[in-house]
Amino acid sequence: MARLTLTAAANKLLEQDNILVLCHRYPDGDTIGSAFALGFALRKLGKKVNVMCGDIFPSVYSYIFENFEPEAMKEKFVVAVDVADRSMLGMLEKPYGDKVDLCIDHHGSNSFYAKDTYVDANSASAGEIIWALLPKLGVEADKQIANALYTAVSTDTGCFKYSNTTPKTLRTAAKLLDIGADGAKINTLMFDTMSMGRLKLERAALESIKFYCGGKIASVVLTSEMFESSGASEGDLEGLSSLPRKVEGVVVGIFLRETANGYKASVRTHQPANACTICKQFGGGGHSAAAGSFIKADSVEEALDKIVEAAAMHLGEEYVG
Repeated sequence: MARLTLTAAANKLLEQDNILVLCHRYPDGDTIGSAFALGFALRKLGKKVNVMCGDIFPSVYSYIFENFEPEAMKEKFVVAVDVADRSMLGMLEKPYGDKVDLCIDHHGSNSFYAKDTYVDANSASAGEIIWALLPKLGVEADKQIANALYTAVSTDTGCFKYSNTTPKTLRTAAKLLDIGADGAKINTLMFDTMSMGRLKLERAALESIKFYCGGKIASVVLTSEMFESSGASEGDLEGLSSLPRKVEGVVVGIFLRETANGYKASVRTHQPANACTICKQFGGGGHSAAAGSFIKADSVEEALDKIVEAAAMHLGEEYVG
């Protein structure tokens, strides 16, 4: 399980003819944009490439993948993009968890489960890494690739307003715009367009909000019943996890969702709190300002109690559930 340079990672890809690119479960703009951008780039080199995810790709991203037709292939080199741990493969963990040949990621919490790994925790998104990878592959980005990568970079930085946004991030976005990425259209679609289902989800979330430790911690809960009754799709969940952190005075925002696989906690923080440190207690991970984990519990109340208690301890605050 070697840690590679970006050049070495590129050489691994150049040696292969049949490549399968995997996304993480509950796919977001970064894993989708990065995976398909890589797929389009490798196809420019004459390679056979497929992109897979354990969950359905949200239709809001269809402009990225609608022209990417699956290809028949037998033996394949497996690449995971934006997947910090094999458990994040979801339904694909069983068939591919121990068969990932190369992982390309930007999470400092990466578990190095792949045979070879390239990690750059200083990149705001996996999209930044794929952009840097293209010249090493000898591929010139076109508008299709630029749109995919702009989506990756924009969504993982909250439209460039999160603390992970760096000068390199903005330079990358500028170059993608130069190539032809439709930044205004993508940003409007990602951040300023809301379905009726999303509106109902936000209303339900706001009705469930609770505050702890003098308002330093806020939680929002989304049960399966709430999700189903809203008529929303998985794509409507994008960005909802940041809602509790937006309240003035909140340092730790918790979004707890009931799923078929258990209780998924998404934690968003402001400094000095560290979301990754909180989530690591439950086997999760991510970044300092955004992380996630699954909470083992028999009820949503128990799961919420566990994650709030962990957040309170992290802040040095007293919490009585």
